[in-house]
Amino acid sequence: MGDIGENTGFDLVVTNGIVVTASEVLSLGIEIGIKDGQISCLGTSLTRSPHTHIIDAKGGIVTPGGVDSHVHFAQDNSPTGDNFTTGSRSAIAGGTTTVLAFASQLKTEESVLPCIQNYHTRAKDLSYCDYSFHLILTNPTPKIMSEEMPLLIKQGITSVKLYMTYEPMKLGDSQLLDVLMAARALGFTTMVHAENSDIISLITNRLEAKNHTTPYFHAISRPQIAENEATYRIISLAELTDTPILIVHMSSEIAMKHVRKAQTRMLPIHAETCPQYLFLLSERLKGTEQDDFAGAKCVCSPPLRHDPNDLEAMWRGVANGTFSTFSSDHAPSTYDHAGGKKLGVKDGVMRYRNIPNGVPGVETRLPLLFSFAGSKPDSRLGLPRFVQITSSDPAKLYGLEGVKGNIAPGYDADLVIWYPDNHFPGTGLQIEQRNLHHAVDYTPYEGMRVRNWPRITVLRGEVKWDRENGGLKGTAKDGQFIKRSLGRIVVGRTGGEARGMMEGERGFWS
Repeated sequence: MGDIGENTGFDLVVTNGIVVTASEVLSLGIEIGIKDGQISCLGTSLTRSPHTHIIDAKGGIVTPGGVDSHVHFAQDNSPTGDNFTTGSRSAIAGGTTTVLAFASQLKTEESVLPCIQNYHTRAKDLSYCDYSFHLILTNPTPKIMSEEMPLLIKQGITSVKLYMTYEPMKLGDSQLLDVLMAARALGFTTMVHAENSDIISLITNRLEAKNHTTPYFHAISRPQIAENEATYRIISLAELTDTPILIVHMSSEIAMKHVRKAQTRMLPIHAETCPQYLFLLSERLKGTEQDDFAGAKCVCSPPLRHDPNDLEAMWRGVANGTFSTFSSDHAPSTYDHAGGKKLGVKDGVMRYRNIPNGVPGVETRLPLLFSFAGSKPDSRLGLPRFVQITSSDPAKLYGLEGVKGNIAPGYDADLVIWYPDNHFPGTGLQIEQRNLHHAVDYTPYEGMRVRNWPRITVLRGEVKWDRENGGLKGTAKDGQFIKRSLGRIVVGRTGGEARGMMEGERGFWS
């Protein structure tokens, strides 16, 4: 950093802001110079040309554009939910400039290539923000693993998601091991939904026999022990095969402790949590006097937990680094629609097993967490930690390092400019469904108050959201598909032996 000389020809300079990177909070007065959609330099008194556009941050905080590494757009199993256009405009309005969505293979499909092409069609020229895909792998045939996965990696799709539950998607342990071995050889990032399917099935069947089928019993049917057991098991499989993994949307303290213990042994075990597991409890699954089915709005898996101490445990994981990513798991279904959440009501009878899982949250993710970042007495994490968990670490894990997720020369000029502290008086800004930009008809965070909201969102050097001047400034053709490289391990290391193995033992069979 430093003074920059003449004739730099910046397209954009962001001035008068407190710049926050993944490692530090820079002093007021450091400016960001942007050229050709990338950050050119950070410095003081950057030279302006007649063509340089100036953004005055007005003393507010400037963070990297958010990287939401877990969203569901244009999903076949959520036909009433967001497509790429409606979901991505909501992302931009909430400060997220890059989303990683899911392309889902069916178990009956012998190839994943048509599935990927299908999702390219669903997204191309239809997204307000940049995007890429994870592959949901449900039928990992030998041909797919040996021939098609290398092709996808060359195409910039370098991550897969595996399910240990949900009958149409779940893999058995032998299949999980096969994929983990392939991931070890090829280097792609492996995400896992960890819940014990048999526990859930047994409890669900017995609850139905007792007519306990209202939305509240969704939380009863998926107890923490189902998450705890599956988490321990997938960590064991990953240790056996010496494969990095990321366990998604964690909600249980004991499961989180399994992750923490693995990390202290330097195993490359990463984890993710989501806003619903920091702010919402299972009581939200109960109906109201006006609508006894209203709890369906908050049906998601893993479910909302019962005790405020469960929320506190997740906050500790966010603050102490156990969690590498904080994602929305934006999985929307319209509530008041026969093909949405109301699939759980038939002939006046509520059946939680038929309610589409998931809650919307891509727009509210950053404001909710940002409200607890900084140096205020009730802050729960520092501003650099906020950047790490919402932007830089997901970028590293999923092959976007050097392109997305930080404020440094050479990175895409994706920025969020927040209001100065105390801009919103009293208890802050209230979240209201009527002000959000998704296509869903509710938000589970209705009425909650946040201290701040993105004032301006910049995508590759261009303003795409300006809250004070009409809101959305971009179009659905702005978003680009981002080819990703192989992800990087953020915690732990590979090359170790599993506990109890002698040195070199894995070499006999791997």
